Amino acid sequence: MVWSPSNNPALVVLTHRPDFLPSARNTLTDRFGAEHDGPEGAYAALPDHDLQILFLPGASPKDQLAAVIPIDDDILDRIDALARLSRASLERPPLRDTRMTVDQRRRFRLRLRAADGRMNGATYREIAIAIYGAARVEADPWKTSPLRDAVIGFVEAGMALIGGGYLKLLRHRRRV
Repeated sequence: MVWSPSNNPALVVLTHRPDFLPSARNTLTDRFGAEHDGPEGAYAALPDHDLQILFLPGASPKDQLAAVIPIDDDILDRIDALARLSRASLERPPLRDTRMTVDQRRRFRLRLRAADGRMNGATYREIAIAIYGAARVEADPWKTSPLRDAVIGFVEAGMALIGGGYLKLLRHRRRV
């Protein structure tokens, strides 16, 4: 899936390197994944580093390249993505995308599974059995079970994600 640069600050925007800068070897030329065109330019990926790239019109993977980093509220996310691109160009091991922790990814999957089940007519109890197993669900009275509350929370959170809340996952959470 390709995200628009306005929605995904981890998408690295590349263009031609300005002529006034000294030339530099482009070590990524042959490592970009499949390209496809979009209204903003050509999209590609560096799958080994979990990066999406946008080549602005006129730029290509074979060119001398420069990154475009908009100065906005997402600048730290954009710099993080550029640091991961830098590691790729220096042939260093990839860094993990830190926008979601392992636990947040697990909860994300549970929320979507629960919402999907509910949208397909499953009861909260059936969803709980699918997530936790029948033995665990049957261990307590259902009406007062903490699993019931958890499943209802998963369904509500999953529906919020489906309703557009997933876009928040594309950005780091920042303290205000």
